[in-house]
Parts: sequence; structure tokens; C-alpha cells
Amino acid sequence: MSSLSEKDKLHVWHPFTQAKTALAPLVITRAEGVWLFSEDGKKYMDVNSSWWTNIHGHGNKYIADKIREQFLELDHVIFAGVTHPKAVELSERILNLLNNDFQKVFFSDNGSTSVEVAIKMVYQYWFNKGISKKRFLAIEGAYHGDTFGAMSVGQRGNFNQPFEHLFFDVDFIPFPTAENEKDVLKSIEALFQSGEFAGFIFEPLIQGAAGMRIYSADFLDKAIQLAKKHQVLTIADEVMTGFYRTGTAFAINQIKARPDIICLSKGLTGGVLPLGLTVSTIEIYNAFLADETAKALLHGHSFTGNALACASSCASLDLLLSDNTLNAVQRITNSHQKFVLEHSNNPMFDSINSLGTILSISLKTDEGNSYFQQIRDRAYQYFLAHGFLIRPLGNVVFVNPPYCITDAELESVYKVILDFGASLKK
Repeated sequence: MSSLSEKDKLHVWHPFTQAKTALAPLVITRAEGVWLFSEDGKKYMDVNSSWWTNIHGHGNKYIADKIREQFLELDHVIFAGVTHPKAVELSERILNLLNNDFQKVFFSDNGSTSVEVAIKMVYQYWFNKGISKKRFLAIEGAYHGDTFGAMSVGQRGNFNQPFEHLFFDVDFIPFPTAENEKDVLKSIEALFQSGEFAGFIFEPLIQGAAGMRIYSADFLDKAIQLAKKHQVLTIADEVMTGFYRTGTAFAINQIKARPDIICLSKGLTGGVLPLGLTVSTIEIYNAFLADETAKALLHGHSFTGNALACASSCASLDLLLSDNTLNAVQRITNSHQKFVLEHSNNPMFDSINSLGTILSISLKTDEGNSYFQQIRDRAYQYFLAHGFLIRPLGNVVFVNPPYCITDAELESVYKVILDFGASLKK
């Protein structure tokens, strides 16, 4: 064991890790493009984009230069009563990218906080209007973050069971499938008819932590329309799906109805620095305008609107909207679709689907579908041994690489997954 590993074991508490049974962490000392380089000289392909964040590849010189330029001008400043050029630029560009469906941008630090802010916006919107609406709707299997509000609207159970007595009450609808969509929509209508619902939150088109489960745009369109009919505010959690992960700039670009609030993070800065945005319509913003300070959104973070993170985001948008990146997104999308067609009847897989640059493969096991399956650790170690950093969600192996990945590198990812599936038979 290296000295870094030993010191890590002494001092560091890792996320989503059972320290008693976990192997020593991989010591990464350098990264470039799709590659991570370890302390012992080995390299690993970052197939999941460092927790779904790194969309342009590591060490991107253009982003690095823009962060350096910003640091020499302004590193950070309080954002209450103060603004700065990059925060204004980023807000304007995000709103333009959203085609003017939204008008206001609230800054925070990450995906969980962007969701937390959205929930507070919804509840205080109705409070400021003097209307009692206390119920929230979410989808079974949802994951919206690890702060208390975000956990409340997420799947209950093993992840957050110790804290459930502290959550606010939430109604959950079944995950929509081709077989149950009509029934789920009927249940939504029945719930909303009570007039008690403040908001409805969803991961648009695909649930991430639940195993990259995909549902139809038609269902989401109809669900949002029901919410509008019954005056229920809607939150699109695009923390994972934003910035062309689903093939379009945002997943909501694939539906007609428009939510009231959208949450953004992960790929926002190109996966370089932490930043979260909660973007709302002008109608929601106006409900917070009053002579009383208490009616303002009294929420903030020490690093809200950080200038370096904003500069990184603006640089990432420059790259994202280039022909080179847009062509890469389409190339990866097409490659995944081809792989799905070729292996739709593969007996090793329970299911295989893709959406944009996301490929999801459910491995067939005797344990069913569960995040806590033992196959997860076996797969993780197999991929590491072959030079790939892929963190399966239980028995679900998913691919969402940086957009700079080459066709040959993609093919090597597909091959190692197929090889692992074949190894299960031995």
C-alpha cells in the first residue's frame, strides 16, 4: 500500500463507501482527456466522466486559461448586494440557451443545493401568495441529492432511512413505463384534484441513480400539463441530464410543456469546479417581490456566484456550443444506438437502452435489480483491472463518457463490458 493510500485510510472519509469492507482507493495523480493516471503509472479511462460531470475531458487548456484569466482579475466576492461580469454573462447565456422560457438565475454550489433552492422557491411561492399548499409529488426511484429537502423528494429506503423521520411528506407515483403510463397519469390527476399540491419534481426522461431508467417524453409532457391545469409548480432536475447528455441541450427540449423551475449543475462548469444554478420563470420571481424583507428568498452560500466557477462555466459553454462538440455528441449518440440495436437480444442483458450520450445496460443476475447487488463490486474490480473506471449502479453498467472520447475508445468500452458479461457465465 502506498503512503498516500495509508494516509488516506487514516484521515479521509469517502462518500458512498463502506470503509470497513472497501478496498484501498485508487490513487489518481494526473488526468488528461478521457484518461486518469494513477500513482503507480497505470492509466484508466474515465468512462463515467468523474461522477457525470466532466464533459470536455480532463485538463482542457481552454477552460484552464479562462480560469487563470479570471483569477488574476477577480477570484471571489460576496454575492449578496454585489455582482460581477462572469455571473451576469453566465446567467444571460444560460437563459438564452433555454430559449427564454426562464428569466431568473439563482446561484448555489452543487446539484443538491440547486434542488434545495428549488424546493424552497416552490413552498415560499405559495406562502407569499397566502395560499396553503403543502404536498409534493415525486417519482418512485428518484434521486435529487443528499441535503434534507432533496432527500425528502427522493426514494426512501437504504440510502436515507436514518433520516426519514425528519423528511417532509411526499407522495410518490410509480415509475412510468409503456404498460402503466395511462394509470400513472390517472393517479396524478386524482392527486392534483385535491388542490393541496405545491410542486412536482422529476428527473426528465431518465432517472440516474435508480439505474439510468428511461421513460417517455409523451408521459412527461402530459404530467406537466396536468400540473399546470391544477396550478402545481414543476421542477425539472437537469443536474445530470443537462448540457447535451440526452442528445439535446436539455432533456426538456424533447418535450412541449415547460416546467417552472430547472436545476443545473454537474456538467455546468465542464466538470472542473462546483457550481449549481436554479433557474425560474419571472412569475415565480415576482412572487418574492415585496416591501417586506421576509418575503425575499433568504437563502445563500459563502461561495454563491463564485467568479472562477462562473468563468469555467462560460468557457465550457464556448466549447459545448462549438461544431466540434455538437458533432461529438451526435457521434456518441449514434454509436450507442448502434450498440443497442446489435445487442438488444443479448442473453447476458436484462435490458439495454440509450438516450443521447448515455448507454445503460442491465446485467442479468439471480439477484434481480438492486443498487446493493454484489455484482457491482465484481464488475468495478474487473473494469479497473482492464484499465476502465466504471462505477456500476448495482447490476446496471452505464456509459456516459466525456465528449472528447474517440470511436476507438468507445469500442474498447463496449468490448470490456461484453467481456465482463461473458465472464459471468464461467
